[in-house]
Amino acid sequence: MIITPRRGLAAFASVGAAALLLAGCAPAPSSSGSSTAAGGSDSGTDVVPCMVSDTGGFDDHSFNQLGAEGLEDGAKAIGAKATKVQSDTDADYAPNIDNLLSQGCTLIFTVGFNLSAATVEAAQANSDVDFAIIDDAADNDFDGKTDADNIKPILFDTSQAAFLAGYAAASYSKTGIVGTYGGMNFPTVSIFMDGFAQGVAYFNTQKGKSVQVLGWDSAKQDGTFIGGFEAGTDSLQAAQNLIDQGADVILPVGGPIYQSAAQAIKDSGKDIALIGCDADLYESDPKYKDIYLTSILKGMRVGTADVIEQAADSGFDTTPYLGTLENEGVGIAPFHDFESKVPSELQGELDDIQSQIVSGDLQVKSYLAS
Repeated sequence: MIITPRRGLAAFASVGAAALLLAGCAPAPSSSGSSTAAGGSDSGTDVVPCMVSDTGGFDDHSFNQLGAEGLEDGAKAIGAKATKVQSDTDADYAPNIDNLLSQGCTLIFTVGFNLSAATVEAAQANSDVDFAIIDDAADNDFDGKTDADNIKPILFDTSQAAFLAGYAAASYSKTGIVGTYGGMNFPTVSIFMDGFAQGVAYFNTQKGKSVQVLGWDSAKQDGTFIGGFEAGTDSLQAAQNLIDQGADVILPVGGPIYQSAAQAIKDSGKDIALIGCDADLYESDPKYKDIYLTSILKGMRVGTADVIEQAADSGFDTTPYLGTLENEGVGIAPFHDFESKVPSELQGELDDIQSQIVSGDLQVKSYLAS
């Protein structure tokens, strides 16, 4: 069964040493960014939920947008007004957090590793305010613990879902070549790429094939990165390089950089599929829906909403979230228009692989794996 994230992400007690390197790929707010005035709650709680984006913006159809949607969902559920501020550059992170503090926000979400330092600094200086950071452990001194007692990490072991996507990509590929590239080589980016490569390798082992992965070297834990998380020339060129080398399935990892890859695929006129990240791109950005094989999903929307509702219902809890296949915090989207194009046996194979990962019979390596 192909799954999608839903409410009910399981919490876990300790991130462990592997989580020290956590990093996220999201954009942030600036002084010129948009914001709405913070408001109190009509439900009788004192929770005032707010959010600072990374530089990709709240309309990126991906990372920041999912967080913002979760903020709105959670605020609505408790009868509060959501407040969000968008960052234009990394210089906006700290000022944007200060902006929300001045508006009386009591629960501030920050989106991605780029905001980790600013989040920690603000949390340490404002112990009476609760903070949650998406896709980062907030452990900037690398001692295995969150750097402030009032920060809740929201984490996702996307390598498990990426493993399924890699297997599907290898199964679908006609050229025997698939490719990936990322924004920057941070753990929350490379976790997709490495899980994807592991899935391709597993397909090769099971089927006696030799599908090649371009753009990621599992042994070196390095690959192709464009140095940022914005759509544009660098992302377009990275995708074009993969196309020129024969890749017919491409996984771009890093918020809106997929938009450039989609354009490169369209311009090529070739039969090439794209795999999305974070959101189901078929639903969130249907402009390119005819080229989406599937998407690797993070339950950021439901995770964010849950934190708000739990804070209102029973108080803020800093125990980290870890989204996995087992608790449906990660997953892959349906094949949508590709359902008739993939091998008929693929869905059953993915169901079996997912069961093995959940049971522990099949291990997917990642820095978040227990």
